[in-house]
Amino acid sequence: MRTNGCQCGFQGDASHECTCSALQIQRYRAKISGPLLDRIDIQVEVPAVRYKELADQSSGESSADIRARVDRARAVQLARFQGRKVFCNAQMSPRDLKRFCRIEAAAEKLLETAMTKLGLSARAYTRILKVSRTIADLDAVAAITAAHVAEAIQYRSLDRAFH
Repeated sequence: MRTNGCQCGFQGDASHECTCSALQIQRYRAKISGPLLDRIDIQVEVPAVRYKELADQSSGESSADIRARVDRARAVQLARFQGRKVFCNAQMSPRDLKRFCRIEAAAEKLLETAMTKLGLSARAYTRILKVSRTIADLDAVAAITAAHVAEAIQYRSLDRAFH
């Protein structure tokens, strides 16, 4: 699902001025229900890309390297859920969350703070845990750290925008 931050589409755009009032933005965003947002695992604001960035010839991580990392993470998940009808972290049950998504104390404190300050739902909490588990898998580590939880919280940008 893709959505603009406001009706004119320029809210947060550095190169265009948003013409919407605060009330218009609030009304526009209120059209998206909280329960719908809760069901979206990753919500990211993507700013417009400038020409200079598009034309830049330098390369970042190669697609092959990214694919290899994703393949390794998927293999870890398949092994984790072997013999069951669960194939990836997104399909974990509440029991699976308790078993496979244990987080360190600093991560727990961070998640508690985010839940309180952002007014996140129980569903958002489970989504954050599942995404944190996946981020740790991509990092090829067994433990979910505060850094993994922080990154997963960052992927809840629409939750932050509406509170």
